[in-house]
Amino acid sequence: MYEEIAQRLLEAYDKAATVDPISATVEDFDMPAAYAVLDHIAARREHAGWVRVGRKIGFTNATLWDLYGVDRPMWAHVWSETVVHAEGNVAELSLDRFVQPRIEPEVVFKLRTEPPSTDDPTEVLRAVEWMAPGFEIVHCHFPEWRFTLADCTADFALHGALVVGTPVAVDGDNVDAAAEALPTFELALSRGTAVVDRGVGSNVLGGPAHALTHLIRVLDDGPESSRLTGGELVTTGTLTDAWPIAAGEQWTSDYGRLGLGGLTITFA
Repeated sequence: MYEEIAQRLLEAYDKAATVDPISATVEDFDMPAAYAVLDHIAARREHAGWVRVGRKIGFTNATLWDLYGVDRPMWAHVWSETVVHAEGNVAELSLDRFVQPRIEPEVVFKLRTEPPSTDDPTEVLRAVEWMAPGFEIVHCHFPEWRFTLADCTADFALHGALVVGTPVAVDGDNVDAAAEALPTFELALSRGTAVVDRGVGSNVLGGPAHALTHLIRVLDDGPESSRLTGGELVTTGTLTDAWPIAAGEQWTSDYGRLGLGGLTITFA
């Protein structure tokens, strides 16, 4: 069953098409089943030559749970084929392969080493090589963004692309300052010249480093092969709502006192 669901979702991805939610036809489709589908998808992608480079954590912003009908975060792999590096914090991206795409401003970490299992955000940041501004482009293969949490987890955890800006090193000189700033910095998201949304670091489970500690704990409960390793990218969840995007639009982010340069992205 899981392989058939994975095939259906991969075909929807390849054709930029919508399909009925899995839960509409599969009784009691739950989170363990969703991650089993993701395992099949990952195996198919690796067979096709895709390379895992990190993780995305979705629905860390609990202020959005009621809006989307979910009650906890989820995660999925990020692939070399879905990462875009924005030179000078400027990028352009075609939306042709995405279905009902939306934009999410996030903080991205690159891990230096395997992170410790801890609730201390400062300690987990010592395993981080750098942090960077990011836009995750999420999309949904279910009509009108209607789904259960298990549905959207199986649907690549809604991951379409990750745009990563200029990194700022995290080291002994600034790790304490970063730990202090990450929960409290304010972000502005603009379309054109108009600010459309604002967020604060604490929206994502108390702060982006807290979101990372959450993911570590979740993966600790799974097989050892699923745990985070040095070199991985981790994008920690949207600081604002996820906003619909369209070709011809330009979006920018401002990270305020966090010290990350904002991103500018134009969609084609």
